[in-house]
Amino acid sequence: MMRVAVVGVGRIGKEHVRIYTSLPEATLVGVCDTDRARGEQIAAQYAVRYYADYHELLGQVDAVSIAVPTESHCEIACEFLRHGVAVLVEKPMARTLEEAERMIRWARETGALLQVGHLERFNPAVRALTPLVFEPKFFEVHRLGEFTERSLDIDVVLDLMIHDLDILLSLVEADIQAIDAVGVPILTDRVDIANARLEFANGCVANVTASRISRERVRKLRVFQPNAYLSLDYTRQELEVYRLVTPSDLGQRPRIVAERVPVAKDEPLRAQLQSFLRCVREGAPPLVSGEDGRKALALALRILAAIEARGHRVGIS
Repeated sequence: MMRVAVVGVGRIGKEHVRIYTSLPEATLVGVCDTDRARGEQIAAQYAVRYYADYHELLGQVDAVSIAVPTESHCEIACEFLRHGVAVLVEKPMARTLEEAERMIRWARETGALLQVGHLERFNPAVRALTPLVFEPKFFEVHRLGEFTERSLDIDVVLDLMIHDLDILLSLVEADIQAIDAVGVPILTDRVDIANARLEFANGCVANVTASRISRERVRKLRVFQPNAYLSLDYTRQELEVYRLVTPSDLGQRPRIVAERVPVAKDEPLRAQLQSFLRCVREGAPPLVSGEDGRKALALALRILAAIEARGHRVGIS
């Protein structure tokens, strides 16, 4: 049984708690939150102990989920990593590349596992898509959501778009050589809607849009590659492939054939936590490593810099 805890039990953290308590391979030691009322309420709901100070968990756990505001990721993660505790830290993994590198360094020095919570990597539709992508030429990505009070300490690029940036980096084996981006604050003093055009060194182009002020929830990714078009719906966990078929009979015209790819639907967060615990137990590398998290953060910060160059105030406090 893996002894685990959750630090930060807000909207995301409480879902970690829910899943950990349902996994037979995990024992939830307790939860920690600076908001005592919220922490005690979640602790009572799942019959576990509430900790006011995360330091009290040291020596009590083998692994921990960190779902606090981004500004506290580095401090808390490094303390656990320094003591050899495996860490799953929510995205974005840190505010700066220096903080991300500090976390990676502690994980390397102690041998503790560091995984970054890029949830979409565990989406069954993404897992089905990955082996079908070859020589991609163009991506069209939309991640739109309604306005909420969560994650207002960061821009929409670090809040929402970073999910898709991580997916793109995992699918395209080439460096990004050019970025053109625009973003504007609408309801907050940070960027609430953004668009980025990414040009990879191999010629692939990605057009990525993220918004947290839309009237409807949209989570879609489209891939165009030679003789094929792939359409993925993150939310529905559906994947369709359209292929160009050229008949052997020269008298017939080429035609497009549509195929719905079978996807075994699952809750991505559950799959992520199960994978995290399995990697800790077996000493295996995580699907989304600290280095992967740093790459996604670096790209997000480059996009924010491109937006800032247009005169908009961006960044995180």
